[in-house]
Amino acid sequence: SCIAEMPQMVGTFNKYRERGFEMVAVAMSYDPPQYVQNYAETRQLPFTVALDTNGSNAKAFGDVQLTPTAFLIDKDGNILKRFVGIPDEAGLHKLIEKALAT
Repeated sequence: SCIAEMPQMVGTFNKYRERGFEMVAVAMSYDPPQYVQNYAETRQLPFTVALDTNGSNAKAFGDVQLTPTAFLIDKDGNILKRFVGIPDEAGLHKLIEKALAT
């Protein structure tokens, strides 16, 4: 689940944030907004958490239905990789390193 993925995502964000890496977590339309807000605040997530209340973001990114789904997007807005499930941390970091080097 996305909750299980969060510690890894926080670690990844903290590792690369000084190099210009940005992260946005998007809660699905079926996630209770109060729960999402409470989770983000009590865990002090260091990145933006957005609510996709009507599902338009999920549709725009290929009709995302399974979570967690993550996208690595370059600085020009191109999707470099789509991850369904919790990403392999070493593989994710390798792709981030490559993207940040360009």
